Amino acid sequence: MILFLQILLIVSSLLLILLVLLHRGRGGGLSSLFGGGMQSSLSGSSVVEKNLDRLTLFVGAVWVIAIVGIGLLIKVG
Repeated sequence: MILFLQILLIVSSLLLILLVLLHRGRGGGLSSLFGGGMQSSLSGSSVVEKNLDRLTLFVGAVWVIAIVGIGLLIKVG
């Protein structure tokens, strides 16, 4: 079980780094290279940016769950 959580932690850490780098900063970021720079005229951010936000939050939650799970397993075992 702890091996699974460690692998999940490594994968989610790398994915979280990638997703954060894809977000657009003040002057545009790597997300503008992949179509994230096109803004919708009706909303403040594009659909791509909203989906990127959701995916980043999901991966962040998986990362936190893996950290807490490893911590609990180390404390108990």
